[in-house]
Amino acid sequence: MLADGLTYARQLGATHLVNAATLTGAIGVALGMVNGGAFSNDDATFEKFNAALETSGEKFWRMPLGEEYADLIKSDIADIKNTGGRYGGACTAAEFLHKFAEDTPWIHLDIAGMAWIDEKRPYIAKGPSGAAVRSVLEWVRTIKGNHQLQTWIYSLHY
Repeated sequence: MLADGLTYARQLGATHLVNAATLTGAIGVALGMVNGGAFSNDDATFEKFNAALETSGEKFWRMPLGEEYADLIKSDIADIKNTGGRYGGACTAAEFLHKFAEDTPWIHLDIAGMAWIDEKRPYIAKGPSGAAVRSVLEWVRTIKGNHQLQTWIYSLHY
């Protein structure tokens, strides 16, 4: 579904893409319940998002993409497969989505480790956290005046 959404957004003329999803448990293994994983195919786009984190207060750690991960999702039957095996699961899943974002500036936020709060805290209730919402809104707010920005597509899947 995320791949279809990214493809459709590009067909509609989106100039930038962002998606947030509880895509892999692997990101929780890698980063725990503190940081979400952030993947991007564009350094400038990621830097603007990263700057928004200071205001939003959320924590995202940039994770790698690259040909090594793309090689793990090559298929003998199809163009690509949606799993790269046991190791690097968050990176191979993001690389799968990267194939559909193509060269459109894109950020994928894997929020699996931080999407649900198990215990009530003074600053957040137990239950769904709304992870990534504050950060994406702050990011868009800070760059909305950019004339090169024509269309924003944001899909949030829990």
